[in-house]
Amino acid sequence: MHEPTPQQAEAASDQEKHPLLVSLGDKVRELRTRRPMTRKALAQAADVSERHLANLEYGTGNASILILHQVAQALQCSLAELIGDMTTRSAEWLLIRELLAEQDEAGLRKARMALTEMLATHAPDLEARKRRIALIGLRGAGKTTLGQMLAEHLDLPFIELSREIEILAGSPVSEIQAMFGVNGYRRYERRALDHVIQAYPHAVIATPGGLVADPGSFSQLLQHCTTIWLKADPADHMNRVTEQGDLRPIAASQEAMEDLKAILAGRSAFYAKAEYSLNTSGQSLEQAFASLKQIAQQAAGQASRKE
Repeated sequence: MHEPTPQQAEAASDQEKHPLLVSLGDKVRELRTRRPMTRKALAQAADVSERHLANLEYGTGNASILILHQVAQALQCSLAELIGDMTTRSAEWLLIRELLAEQDEAGLRKARMALTEMLATHAPDLEARKRRIALIGLRGAGKTTLGQMLAEHLDLPFIELSREIEILAGSPVSEIQAMFGVNGYRRYERRALDHVIQAYPHAVIATPGGLVADPGSFSQLLQHCTTIWLKADPADHMNRVTEQGDLRPIAASQEAMEDLKAILAGRSAFYAKAEYSLNTSGQSLEQAFASLKQIAQQAAGQASRKE
């Protein structure tokens, strides 16, 4: 058997490189050239060996997070820019990000709303928006029960978005996620939301708890619906779900409460973007419904004044 030539060995090596490592190496080399810095100078500034840096640039070095952090500091860029975050892919992105970096939550919300209005292909129907009420929040907050009651009170259709997703996909949510993964499920979720917005100018919509995890879908919801965050204490969330006969939260983990608290903590910043919120803990069903009706009436009145 003949030994491979150096060119053949190099080609074989290229085929074995992971695309992510190749992309990372290209980005390091691009940023180093942009500065500009020699490889030796960058290695010294980052306190890593020149050989290690060379392997990183050629896509053969599986660098640790700490080393990537050191290289990013030496290049005076963020770790996100080093690994190819989309908000670093052009000069305009970088300038926009710089403008937003020092803004507080109120400033960021103002900028998001201005951009939404400026870039929208068509202006939202304000009349439909005030009459299209979307309830967001974790399971067990009362979205289905209170949503059905509110829809009946307002004489509006009640839409459970999870059911619309299942109709669109032709299978239960659990099977959609098993077959297509989270990304596939999110695509069905977005299509179902778009359909509901187009088909129902007036409705009460109960949304899946994880919809806020998809920025595109959540932005669409905020733009076209009056949003109300139904929230509850973690213990109430857990008790209500198990009372409905769903034991998955307990069966899935002995630390289910800690998991639920972590999910709530991770999503609260997004749920808080809703225009209104209602804590259903410590309230009877009748009391919570009375509060929800009052919020819906307030939202309708404010929308009328804006028009």
